[in-house]
Amino acid sequence: MEEKPILGEGRLDELKKTAHFALLVGTYKSGKEKQSCEEHLDELERLGETYGLLEMEKMPTPLREISASTYLGKGKIQELSELCKEKKIDLVVFDDDISPQQQRNLEKIFEKPVIDRTELILGVFEQRAKTKEAKIQIDLARFHYQLPRLKRMWTHLSRQRVGGKSGGYLKGAGERQIEIDRQLLKDKISKLEKELKQVRKQRHVQRTARLRSNIPTFAIVGYTNAGKSTLLKALTQADVLVEDKLFATLDTTTRKFTLPNKQEILLIDTVGFIRKIPHTLVAAFKSTLEETLFTDILLHLIDVSSEAAEEQAEASMQVLKELKAEDKPTITVLNKIDAVSDRKVANKLKLQYGKAVFVSALKKEGFDDLLNIMMKEISRLRKLVHLKVPQAHYDIVARLMKEAKVISCDYEENDVLIEAEIPQNLEKLVKPFMLDK
Repeated sequence: MEEKPILGEGRLDELKKTAHFALLVGTYKSGKEKQSCEEHLDELERLGETYGLLEMEKMPTPLREISASTYLGKGKIQELSELCKEKKIDLVVFDDDISPQQQRNLEKIFEKPVIDRTELILGVFEQRAKTKEAKIQIDLARFHYQLPRLKRMWTHLSRQRVGGKSGGYLKGAGERQIEIDRQLLKDKISKLEKELKQVRKQRHVQRTARLRSNIPTFAIVGYTNAGKSTLLKALTQADVLVEDKLFATLDTTTRKFTLPNKQEILLIDTVGFIRKIPHTLVAAFKSTLEETLFTDILLHLIDVSSEAAEEQAEASMQVLKELKAEDKPTITVLNKIDAVSDRKVANKLKLQYGKAVFVSALKKEGFDDLLNIMMKEISRLRKLVHLKVPQAHYDIVARLMKEAKVISCDYEENDVLIEAEIPQNLEKLVKPFMLDK
């Protein structure tokens, strides 16, 4: 029976229906790297669970040199091939990115579907996207990933040679179909990029309106499953999805919150970071992740109960560097402290990152300390001024009441005496009325 072409659409969905037992393969170059490899495989297992794979076996594998044709050496490939047959493995997942050629060769040897970490992450993202923007971004990433892999999808169609003096050949059905599919994918990519531009325009309008409001904005960032949505829900009672799964949140959520000093702020929940994040996804989600650039302060959540807390924190910082947001004012929120028995790593992270606070978003512990440090950070963004504003300019007084933090307000004959913390954008407006103090 002839295989049907796969434009990438539905490949993982089909695997999910038939692949119940997956072999997860990770590599390490030295004994020192083995523990890190095992931690990455644990994370890959969680990605598989999130996607819906039922059973998985992890295989940390030493690797001296990458084979151009099969990634792993012949001996290890033979060992894994026998293991697939013995344990009746349905799917092989590599924790590292493998090339289209390596993928084709491995599928021939194993006689099983072979995917890599990127393809699995794309599958998870596709499942969990809710908004139009997220769906467009995921489709773009998926199509860019599939473009160089079209040949693998058509290996069942061989070239059709013809005789004649020239001894040449005509393109076979497979080659013709690859060209057709490649053009179809390019057309889809072009169409999606136009749609995404339109969605980004709408996001820009929303962002501009938010910036004009001058309400201090906090972006909650951090590794996937660090507890960002739990924190947002605990603070604002927002109706947001909270699950113990990787990438439970793919779409940004913004909620208003009032601090104890009556200061209104906006809290933005963002998509989680992950180690070895595919570059196609960083590019595709850039507009979503860029929300961190247009906020005043970052709340960097770290799950201190995780054995890989330090590495996850470093991975998050690396993504922030790629976004050029590493110099933003940042409060480090060391979350899930209630699940920590030995605080050695947690205390180390607190010293390392500074401006850090221990909390349990789930149990709402440590919130007083968190809110206090948030209020302090806002005050650093503002300037303390003493003003003498003539009542003829009461429109300025009204604006200060709305956009600044007014500490005191008194009347002296025809003037209004105001002490206030003002955002930077109001400095020019009030400069003529400043008193020297």
